[in-house]
Amino acid sequence: MCLFCKIVNKEIPSNIEMENENFLAFHDINPKAPIHILVIPKKHVDSFNEVSPETMAEMTTFIQEVVALVGIKESGYRLISNVGHNGGQEVNHLHWHVVGGAKLTFPHLVDANPQDFF
Repeated sequence: MCLFCKIVNKEIPSNIEMENENFLAFHDINPKAPIHILVIPKKHVDSFNEVSPETMAEMTTFIQEVVALVGIKESGYRLISNVGHNGGQEVNHLHWHVVGGAKLTFPHLVDANPQDFF
């Protein structure tokens, strides 16, 4: 069972911000901004590559409710879903990082020189 499934099953504690029967939003333990929440489906899905359009539609509404609840709907936020090893995915369970609460910068994406790939 993956780490996020254990959080869903309440085997591992988390700081839950919002929850319904299908989704869970909780604070990241290593925040990168004043607000850094992870949003996951309760049913295990490995990554964005495997998610159904129906689940994404429901998850979109849930994320919109989360950003309104935490007060960043109007000021702005970033949504990030890492996919696979090269995409930086560390937990193989679909999750969205909801990051906001301050003006966000856009640091470099890779350590490699992009010119090396052309």
